[in-house]
Amino acid sequence: MFDTLPEAPTKAETLLQLNNIEVIYNHVILVLKGVSLKVPKGGITALLGGNGAGKSTTLKAVSGLLASERGDITKGSITYRGDVVNAWNPSDLVKKGVIQVMEGRHCFEHLTVEENLLTGAYTRRDGRTSIADDLELVYTYFPRLKERRKSQAGYTSGGEQQMTAIGRALMSRPETILLDEPSMGLAPQLVEQIFEIVKRLNEEQGVTFLLAEQNTNVALRFAHTGYILESGRVVMEGSADALRENPDVKEFYLGLSDKGRRSFRDVRSYRRRKRWLA
Repeated sequence: MFDTLPEAPTKAETLLQLNNIEVIYNHVILVLKGVSLKVPKGGITALLGGNGAGKSTTLKAVSGLLASERGDITKGSITYRGDVVNAWNPSDLVKKGVIQVMEGRHCFEHLTVEENLLTGAYTRRDGRTSIADDLELVYTYFPRLKERRKSQAGYTSGGEQQMTAIGRALMSRPETILLDEPSMGLAPQLVEQIFEIVKRLNEEQGVTFLLAEQNTNVALRFAHTGYILESGRVVMEGSADALRENPDVKEFYLGLSDKGRRSFRDVRSYRRRKRWLA
């Protein structure tokens, strides 16, 4: 079973840290331009921003998946529990306790739901009994998956595939999950369900989350801290409560202002940059 830990304290140990990271694709395209952030142990940290802001690239820089897309970390360092992990391969990071759930609900479509879940335990060497116990624990968090466990994953719904992807990550017994766009393409009620499960896993199992999300409203309701990216740079950071109450975040990411709900099209982008860079 996963180790049960208490809810993250306000001042928690820093588990993951990015220090002035620069990422370039194909030796030409500069995507991240000096990103720095900290992920406290036992917390939920949200990485927010629009499409193309650099959220997914940040997660792939941590998980070691940049090389598969011809990306390189050219400056800065990434540390996990004090170890510099820039050059680690993904399998070593999984053994260390860090695993990424990719954007787009990637499943092995030809395998059943249960077979997909069991692939998450591939690196484990603690015996079939422990793996079976953890499989049942995953089913307690995702009872729908137990109902669909013999179904071919490619024929399940988008919500069920997202649950399968998260459940598969849990089967590796992770300390930290990098969760990329969990709400993408899902109905609002399913988004709420997924985030409620993330909250339970954090509070009941002590799993640390760094999640990239465009749905700022829902992310800030469940996260403890947040960072906002624009064009590969961190433009704002703070506690989730503080970000929710920030007038710039309300206006530009939550669609709210003193005059009520507004559209992005109502405001010129340079005003946002001018205020945040002032």
